Formats: sequence, C-alpha cells, structure tokens
Amino acid sequence: MTIRLGIHPSVGRIFPPSLLQSMLSDAEATVDLTNERLDASESFNGLVTFGYDPSFLDAGLDWIHVVRAGYDEFPLDTLRDHEITLSNSTGIHGDAVSEAVVGYLLQFARGLHRYRLHEPDHEWNPPAWDDTFTLDGESVCVVGLGTLGRGIARRADALGMSVSGVRRTPTPVDHVETRYGPQELLDAVSDVRFVVVAVPLTDRTEEMVGAEALSAMRDDAYLVNVARGPVVDQSALVDALRSASIAGAALDVFEEEPLPPESPLWEMEHVVITPHAAAATEDYPNRIAALVRENSRRLAAGESLANRVV
Repeated sequence: MTIRLGIHPSVGRIFPPSLLQSMLSDAEATVDLTNERLDASESFNGLVTFGYDPSFLDAGLDWIHVVRAGYDEFPLDTLRDHEITLSNSTGIHGDAVSEAVVGYLLQFARGLHRYRLHEPDHEWNPPAWDDTFTLDGESVCVVGLGTLGRGIARRADALGMSVSGVRRTPTPVDHVETRYGPQELLDAVSDVRFVVVAVPLTDRTEEMVGAEALSAMRDDAYLVNVARGPVVDQSALVDALRSASIAGAALDVFEEEPLPPESPLWEMEHVVITPHAAAATEDYPNRIAALVRENSRRLAAGESLANRVV
C-alpha cells in the first residue's frame, strides 16, 4: 500500500509544518503540506493535524494522527462510521510536563512567582519568615497516574515529598505511597499541600475538581492543572481563590483557550498562568516524527497503529 500523508496547517500551533515534513523525508510515505480544508481529489491516506475540521470526513482518509494527547473535539463515532482510524500523541509528554509541574511547585514553595512581579518596579521585598517552605517533607496528591502522573510522582518523590495519587485501578504505582479510587477524591485532596491534576478529559472527569473538591482542600493548599481545562470547574476555582479557601493555583489549561483577557485569573498574584505550554520542548517535533513514521509503516503493512484511539 502506497501512503500519501498530509500535514495540516494547524500543526503550526506547535512547530512549523514544513519542519515535520522534512523530518519525515525517510518515512514510507509521500509527505505534503495541505490546505486548511481537505479535498478528496488530493488522495491523502493519512493526515497529521493539531485540530479538527469537518472536511476531514469526506477526504478519503484512512488515518488521522493528532500531534497532542487530547482529542476531545474529534467526533469519534463519526470517524468510526467513516472508517477513519484516529491516533494521538499520548506518552511523549511525560518528562516535559513533569518538569513543568516541579517548576510550579518550586515557585509556590520558594515564593519565586512573587519576586518576578516585583522586578518591573525594582522592589526589594524579602519574604516574611513564614512565607516560604521547602518541598522536602511536603505532600502532593497526583490525580491521574498515567504517563504524566507517574512522571510527576517520580520527581516529587525524588524531592522528598510524600506522594499520594488517584487512579481507577488499585494496581501499585512506583513512588506513590497511598492510592485512592476516584470515588475517594475528597479524602485524597483533603490533607495535602499540593493537588496536581493529570487526568485525560472524559465524560467521567469533566469538572471532576469542582466546588466540593476545592472546599475539601486545605486553605494553604495549591492546585496545579496540567490535564485539560474542563477537568476543573473554573468558576468554582475563581471563587475558591477569591475567598482564600485555597492558597493558589498553577494553570496550564483552561475552559477557553487562549484565556480571555477579562478573566479574573490574570489579576491574581497567587495564580501562575502558562499558555498550554507544559509539554513544550525543542524535541517535540522529533517525537511526533517518530510516532508518525512508525504508524506510516504500520498503515502500509496493514498492522494496528500505535496510540490508536478509534
């Protein structure tokens, strides 16, 4: 089977589509850049994309690869009806996201986020004696112990933190002392300094962290979300931050992206905002190319694709 692979312009939200095209010069496929909307006459077998467009359905595609882990806007049932296989890029972000989470935790523990705010005014503001703490001896609950969560747990454990986690199955996880089921979420988050959310977005996890879970957290606790925006009830989070029922939050994902300028989150000193960048690394294109190259080979050989979603 001869593979003609298209690279959609939406890939440019992460890195230049032409860069990926050059990295796939040795793939078992002809690789071309596409327009925003696809035309069936172009005869692409596969497509690499960041986002979804309805024109994908009638373009004669056999396979779509998403250059990120999330795929919630893709109509899975409709793709099945059109016999289009969907694969994603889960599993390649663990180290980058885990290191970003360590960065968030260190900012809050050492007060680094506040010092940065004082630089434009040349303010010299040492912390009060009880403003900062060390991560060594502190506690963190990682909600979701997949690739991301396990990487976060390993690094937190290495920093001397007490690590607990929430996952659906009771299987032991390295570097995690205590495990909770999803039905035990309130207990899991009730007595830790940090809650890190790292679950995929599904019907079960949407607004998983809402007013009830936020209320269960300590008033000196911090929430970190590197999952998907809708996993956290953003309105309830704003209320919790305004009322100081939690100490702060580091947020890489949001209900609406980019985060609107009028969002009150922008004005909160105890909130760290990053633009869905926790997974960003200069090696990202290489990792995507390796996945796409292997799946192109498998598609040509009639084999099951890696990271298959449907």
